[in-house]
Amino acid sequence: MEISLTIIAVLCFFYFVAGVVDSIAGGGGLITTPVLLLCGIPPHATLGTNKFATTIGTLSSVWAFARSHLIVTRIAPMGFASAFLGSMAGSGLAMLLDSAVLGKAMVFLLPIGMAISVFSGRSFGSDEELPQKGLWTKVILMGFCIGMYDGFFGPGTGSFFILAQHLLLKMGLVKASATAKVFNLASNAGGLVVFASGGVVLYAAAIPGAIANIIGNQIGTRLAIKVGPSVVKKFLYVSLSLLLCTLFYRFFLS
Repeated sequence: MEISLTIIAVLCFFYFVAGVVDSIAGGGGLITTPVLLLCGIPPHATLGTNKFATTIGTLSSVWAFARSHLIVTRIAPMGFASAFLGSMAGSGLAMLLDSAVLGKAMVFLLPIGMAISVFSGRSFGSDEELPQKGLWTKVILMGFCIGMYDGFFGPGTGSFFILAQHLLLKMGLVKASATAKVFNLASNAGGLVVFASGGVVLYAAAIPGAIANIIGNQIGTRLAIKVGPSVVKKFLYVSLSLLLCTLFYRFFLS
């Protein structure tokens, strides 16, 4: 498929915006996936191309957060491994099941997660000690299940990782956002392995998109570090609300 310079310019702009949003609160795929489809890129190539660009962009965000010592390194390796395996399992499962089943379930589950976060009674900015009871079980299940969701369906994965770490592991939103990038990098990479091996990555669009996504991730990461939990909270709710509207339209109205 030939990609015109106009399409590349459009993709670069939206990948930049998605990088800013995704580095702060996740949900960048809600921006890039529709744009790729609107540019006439086939669905399978859209998924593969998007995984390539976002994997590179997320890697740059992980690097920036790591330099600021905001990633909780105690759980990062286990989270990476479980999310990677979960994403590969989800990508394989996607070949067998109808994604509409999961999408409809998320329409009902997402508002519950948002409500739990709002009424959790804890500060979004405060970091507490990691819970000792069931810590590794929570980390593995979180990584594998959300990673499987990413491989199977995808949109909003970064937001789910942030929300899960905030609620289950008692992290403030800035550290949750930073550590979630490690999990999300793994789930992106797991999906990329499957799509790249299937030959559905459109590199003419993916490479420029990845460069723009890196720039956006770097700006968003610095904004999250500088402004703190207030900006993460706002971006998180915008991202989750956008995801809810997207899912509702896709599975109940379209």
